[in-house]
Amino acid sequence: MNIKFLRALLCSVVSVLVLAPFSALAENQYGPGVTDTEIRIGQTMPYSGPVSALGALGKVEAAYFAKVNEEGGLNGRKIRFLSLDDGYSPPRTVEQTRKLVENEDVLLLFNSLGTAHNLAVQKYLNAKRVPQLFMASASIKWDDPQHYPWSMAITPTPKVDAPLYAQYVLKNYPSAKIAVLYQNDDFGRDYVRVFKDALGPAADKMIVAQVSYEVTDPTVDSQIISLHGSGADTLFAVAGPKAAAQTIRKVYDVGWKPFFIIPFTVASIEAVLKPAGLEKSMGLVSALSLKDPTDEQWADDKDMQEYLRFMKRYYPEGDASDTYNVAGYNFAQLLVYVLQRSGEDLTRENVMRQAASLRDVKLPMLLPGITLNTSSTDYSPLKLMYLHRFNGKKWVRLGY
Repeated sequence: MNIKFLRALLCSVVSVLVLAPFSALAENQYGPGVTDTEIRIGQTMPYSGPVSALGALGKVEAAYFAKVNEEGGLNGRKIRFLSLDDGYSPPRTVEQTRKLVENEDVLLLFNSLGTAHNLAVQKYLNAKRVPQLFMASASIKWDDPQHYPWSMAITPTPKVDAPLYAQYVLKNYPSAKIAVLYQNDDFGRDYVRVFKDALGPAADKMIVAQVSYEVTDPTVDSQIISLHGSGADTLFAVAGPKAAAQTIRKVYDVGWKPFFIIPFTVASIEAVLKPAGLEKSMGLVSALSLKDPTDEQWADDKDMQEYLRFMKRYYPEGDASDTYNVAGYNFAQLLVYVLQRSGEDLTRENVMRQAASLRDVKLPMLLPGITLNTSSTDYSPLKLMYLHRFNGKKWVRLGY
């Protein structure tokens, strides 16, 4: 055999052996739930149960992913969104989450709702190294990347809005007598704890009554009557949508006129204030981060116009004025942004890396000046909100 030919053949074999590992590294990196044509995303959402109004989040997110798919998907991959009903029951959340991870083999869990519900699966998902990404839960427990590096919420924690309420009361009502109603779970207790901390030494003197309710309670009427009887002139109601609407109605019906604060989680005009009665909701104070579709100041805003076009085409049965739909629209866009940044390295590890390196990300429906930022040691993306008062028609920003 020709010597030159043998040398050439040997060089070719050596080149293949040497370069093969680097070629493999250059190939697309796929994690569970990803193929050349599909990205599977999981979620649990209360489409039934006591807070089913919040199921609007999952519905509008599904509509947004349908839009992305219609426009060609992400680098040719369609998003397969598996959003399962957990009825706002933590045991059911565990069951549905296991199904999504072990049977459906999803890439990640996205925007699953509820504090107790996400806590019920946090250790499981972290042990499995499955991203528990952009949870819909206002809990101070989520910003803990040292112990739970696979869990990140998108909902602002009580550390963002509760101090705003406390500071406003201290400045404008230093002699206030405060009554507190709270949901008897981690969500409610977190808010109360942060609110008290923000009041500082004055908390013990200012808070004259504190009553809890269970999410399964049919009404909170008895709690409101009790708090009214305390002589309080300020009310902080940390409640879910149904209980918040009941609280607003009952406060009005008993003739109580406190300085009335509700957390941003129940500041939806459509889902909470209208059912309670707009005239009964006048004067409410809350902290907001999203543009309100009912506010005429955004009528010519290009991002608002795009949102309204989206709702009309992809989710016509949804109420475009409902801020839960605005929130879900933003959340879905954020996930798409993170997946796009992940490029062809669609592994769980890289998706989590991208989520933990947000830099001044401006989502279209956030109020001006609010951006999202994260790092490997900071898992709290949204850190700024503005106080607003409801005037009977819309939320108006307070000059404070």
